[in-house]
Amino acid sequence: MTRHSKFGNRTSARSSQSRRDLRNGLLFASPWLVNLVVFIAYPIAASLYYSLCSYDALRPPRWIGLENYRVLFTQDALFWQSLGNTLYMVAFGLPVGVVVSLGIALLMNQKLAGMAVYRTIYYLPSITPVVATSILWLWLLNPEMGLVNALLAKVGIEGPGWMASPDWSKPALILMGLWGAGGGMVIYLAGLQDVPTQLYEAASLDGASRLAQFRHVTLPMLSPVILFNLIMGLIGSFQYFTQVYVMTRGEGRPQGSTLVYALHLFNSAFLDFRMGYACAMAWVLFVVTLLCALAVFRSSARWVYYGGETR
Repeated sequence: MTRHSKFGNRTSARSSQSRRDLRNGLLFASPWLVNLVVFIAYPIAASLYYSLCSYDALRPPRWIGLENYRVLFTQDALFWQSLGNTLYMVAFGLPVGVVVSLGIALLMNQKLAGMAVYRTIYYLPSITPVVATSILWLWLLNPEMGLVNALLAKVGIEGPGWMASPDWSKPALILMGLWGAGGGMVIYLAGLQDVPTQLYEAASLDGASRLAQFRHVTLPMLSPVILFNLIMGLIGSFQYFTQVYVMTRGEGRPQGSTLVYALHLFNSAFLDFRMGYACAMAWVLFVVTLLCALAVFRSSARWVYYGGETR
């Protein structure tokens, strides 16, 4: 056998083995690929198409172009109201949640006896079903016989109307959201325990106070974790739905003050059967969320520090 034929046989064998490896790899990955195409890629493409159609899920879609978007921006007053309510939750609820979660994590990072028990207690509310939590808080925030106003009355403070008041309904939702701060606390706690102790020792030898150590050591080292929680909280805030739906029975009361964007989208799709219009709303929500996330990522270059990088 010539040298050329040996080389040809070897190349053919490698080619056959590569094809078998590719086939086997695709077979093993096929469940994920089917899930990607059928349950993710197709619904996304279909929603974009339906957003350009008049569609009620009962009759075939009828192409109308950008009409849904025109009505959305120029004729739907509830669109702007619901978007404003959602941006309120993002602008005020998200920072409060980040600060409270970080504060709890700092407390739970202390080396004290029984700390594991306290960490568990603070984490448990975050895994409580949202529906059960919403019903519980609806009772706690009852302006007449709720526990919160009863405790305020003990110290001589007249409690507000909470969910019955247009001015206090959104702060009530933010207060209720702090109940689940334990989820973010766990992530911050993992980040805090990853901060090298020698950095604190060096700062202490330089005469840095506890506050200075927190500002110049803890926050920079924890900034990637803060960025992660901020992005996840941003996405979750724009999708805020279940609590309002349960507590207001899908009406966004009082006076539309809790009509968040996702609730308006849900009502448009499943109460008014305007599926094409709801798809248009979903794409607007996607674009707004994407722009906000990109703005956060763009700003992160100025305040996020990754260990090992030089500045």
